[in-house]
Amino acid sequence: MKTKSILLSTAIAVAFGVASCNSNSGDSQDSTEHLNNQAIEATAVTDSMARAQKEDAESVVELAGGGMMEVELAKVALTKATSPKVKQFAQMMIDDHTKANEELKSLASSKNIVLPTTLPEDHQKTINDVSEESGKKFDRKYMDVMLEDHKKDVDKFQKLADNGNDEDIKAFAAKILPTLIHHKEEAEKLEKLTDKM
Repeated sequence: MKTKSILLSTAIAVAFGVASCNSNSGDSQDSTEHLNNQAIEATAVTDSMARAQKEDAESVVELAGGGMMEVELAKVALTKATSPKVKQFAQMMIDDHTKANEELKSLASSKNIVLPTTLPEDHQKTINDVSEESGKKFDRKYMDVMLEDHKKDVDKFQKLADNGNDEDIKAFAAKILPTLIHHKEEAEKLEKLTDKM
């Protein structure tokens, strides 16, 4: 009887031990699964952040190329335009866009974004196309390009100010936007004027 009691106690102890092991094994499995899920989530967040940074960097590089083109084309306009008002507009482009370009360069540097040092090919082509004209034709073509360019600029800066991922880049876009809207309005007036020439 005593032996049966010892055997029963041992069996119960073994059963509890096995149950306990199984329970720990389940906890361990749950814990591993939880860690795996966390790792997957962390990777997704990291990928998302990398995508967001890439989008912002691409936007900044694109804006820098456009800003450079506006300054370079304005320099051509200062020498080739016949209308004093068109020359005045060109000087405003040089002043405002040089300042914005410097701010953008500083911002890009703080974000480790490498900006182009030469004009992108499409912008250089625009400068070449406009530069081929002379006299009143130059004035008209220059103002046509400036109007179209500023319509696109306003749209790009508005989107970046509203939907950019980086707060500093969004703030830069929001700060420059009113100046670009003013440029677009001035370009609209001058384009109508040059069409009548």
